[in-house]
Amino acid sequence: MAKGLLIDTTKCTGCRGCQSACKQWNLLPGIETSFSPTMTNPPDLGTYSYNHIEFYELTDDQDNLSWHFIQKRCLHCLFPVCVDSCPIGAIVKFENGPVVVDKNLCVGLQYCGCPFDLLRFEEIGLNRAVKCTFCWNRLDEGQEPACAKTCPPNAIKFGGRDELLAQAHARIQSNPGRYYNHVYGEHEAGGTSIMYLTAVAPEKLGFPTFDSQPLSEEPSPVSQTKIPWGIPAGIAGIIAAVAGLWYFRARRTKGKVKS
Repeated sequence: MAKGLLIDTTKCTGCRGCQSACKQWNLLPGIETSFSPTMTNPPDLGTYSYNHIEFYELTDDQDNLSWHFIQKRCLHCLFPVCVDSCPIGAIVKFENGPVVVDKNLCVGLQYCGCPFDLLRFEEIGLNRAVKCTFCWNRLDEGQEPACAKTCPPNAIKFGGRDELLAQAHARIQSNPGRYYNHVYGEHEAGGTSIMYLTAVAPEKLGFPTFDSQPLSEEPSPVSQTKIPWGIPAGIAGIIAAVAGLWYFRARRTKGKVKS
């Protein structure tokens, strides 16, 4: 069954516990960071930050001030563009939801794209793609993602995607004054595994607007939740070189009319 996360931003206190749990589980080192113009720290996702809390200060028509804390990270699309656009298959989608980068295969071609702008590339070494892993190795052992396990106010809920959607709509119906009437990620770009409840329109919180049409064809999910780690770097390099030549040749010939 496809899994998901429901993030109720009206419950989030901005404690950044999810950030710390993510770094701990993924063995990401602590680094010196800086604040954005708001309280967001670090200012963006990156090599050592797979998720982070963005702070939004908004005012309504009556100049009433409100704070909103939004966890930004890969949304693990149901129809992931990054999987479809990687020419060497270094990004895979699992049957139970996670979209994961195989770091032993990725060599930093950077052809992969993310319509939500939530994919980053390492600033060191091969400049490989980096993003939230949905703690796929925890799911493989029957555990919930580290961020959901840690969240003190229970703003992050893990479960079956369909069940989470039902709960999300039930919350909106039972408390319409608390929630904006929309579950972000239910339909956007074909749907995502990470979904949000918000108090205001999602676009005010930095979420891009999409219709329900998938932006990519559905990739074939792998049959198991284990990445084939350990592909030799030399072989990966050859694959990348061949893929690169094919890609650029395809781009040069695209649109030409046969005589």
